[in-house]
Amino acid sequence: MTGNSSQVATLAKQLIRVGHSPDPDDAFMFHALANEKIDTGRYDFRHELVDIETLNRRAFTGELELTAVSIHAYAYLADRYALCACGASMGDGYGPMVVSKASLSREDLGARRIAVPGTLTSAYLALRLYLGQDFPTVVVPFDQIIPAVAAGEWRGTPVDAGLIIHEGQLTYAASDLSLVVDLGQWWGEDTGLPLPLGANAIRRDLGTSAMREVTDLLRQSIAYGLKHRDEALAYALQYGRDLDRKQGDQFVGMYVNDWTLDFGTRGREAVRKFLDRGFQAGVIDRAISPDFIDS
Repeated sequence: MTGNSSQVATLAKQLIRVGHSPDPDDAFMFHALANEKIDTGRYDFRHELVDIETLNRRAFTGELELTAVSIHAYAYLADRYALCACGASMGDGYGPMVVSKASLSREDLGARRIAVPGTLTSAYLALRLYLGQDFPTVVVPFDQIIPAVAAGEWRGTPVDAGLIIHEGQLTYAASDLSLVVDLGQWWGEDTGLPLPLGANAIRRDLGTSAMREVTDLLRQSIAYGLKHRDEALAYALQYGRDLDRKQGDQFVGMYVNDWTLDFGTRGREAVRKFLDRGFQAGVIDRAISPDFIDS
């Protein structure tokens, strides 16, 4: 009877399908949920690790109850998803970078073909705002951008520069590439705010109570990782391409920190300003007033 009761209880749990990127910061953030380090109560979390641009595209169909999204992509998803107040990836004086083999000025860059990790990424929106214009692109998987720039081409298409995200921000120099611009630094100098890059979005049709409860479990997972740093880092490093432990710890510290526990007032202001500037520049086709789910 005990076994049957346990099975019934398990079957009765509400399924929460979670999508996040296969990179160290997301792995660190979700370690406690993925490895059953915290009690998830009436929820059963199932994890899918997919690159951020794919998650952005999948979110249009509302397939996942909880998903990592780019702040840029959220502009098109606000009718279906709300932003969790925790789970942010913020570039506080640093962020996505443009790298190349040659020294390029801002004016040069706008005429060059740039490998980008996706046109719905926040990195892409930030670069559009930095350049103030459209530019030639080729979409390349985020972990292949540095090799493409080093080779000067991607599947036969010439590549002059690359827009890098994730751990490539710490490893690009090993491929003899030079920094053209750090977009997080530019944004910070221009606005006095951190650059909002990624967030976790929760599907609205779960209802207010479930949205808050799931957001709280995400917050608990983040807090667990920060409290048990060595343990969470060991798990996260399996997704750290070309990162040693010191670099992995540095990278995780860049994107899982106090901002990740809660956007806070300045973080929420940064999201609004980023989306508003995207709209004013004509990159985003609608005005968005984001809402945040607190736990």
